[in-house]
Amino acid sequence: MQPDFNIVLIGGSAGSLSRVLRLLPHLTKKLNIAVILIFHRKEDEDSVLHDVLAHKSEFTVKEVEDKDPIERRHVYIAPADYHLLLEKDLTFSLDMSEKINYSRPSIDVTFESAADAFGESVIGLLLSGANADGVDGLRRIREEGGRIVVQDPRSAEVPFMPQQAVDRLSIDLLLTEFNIDDFLSLVTS
Repeated sequence: MQPDFNIVLIGGSAGSLSRVLRLLPHLTKKLNIAVILIFHRKEDEDSVLHDVLAHKSEFTVKEVEDKDPIERRHVYIAPADYHLLLEKDLTFSLDMSEKINYSRPSIDVTFESAADAFGESVIGLLLSGANADGVDGLRRIREEGGRIVVQDPRSAEVPFMPQQAVDRLSIDLLLTEFNIDDFLSLVTS
């Protein structure tokens, strides 16, 4: 079942939270999208992330639980120490299989499952980070007809992850401080 809205996946690691905090205020109720955040974070990290994000968006912010439905106008957070999968029936699944790129949740795992389930309805955004997690997932999104966006490595606190994507893939948009409107146009088209 294809959703009648776009699914925006945002993956990041070291240095990515500040970019997400600048992006979230632009997510207003007029946007017909679901946003899924995949951050590399440890299981024992403080759970204030939800509260910080909830104050920055008009969308409902929720940490994912197994079998939660994927709904428009929500920001979903991948829980620490679980891979987050998107299912064709518009639900989430949590998985504790081995780490990928030293990470669980892995950005690649989520991006790839979303691409396989929803194809052209998926937009992947890869932000700052210190490993190549997310690049293979972006490639799968592209192969399945979705669109891919990468943070300009020059603006990333840790440029390795977005630079890997820029070097290896043909991207739809290089996200800078100044083209948020271009990004919003892409996710609503």
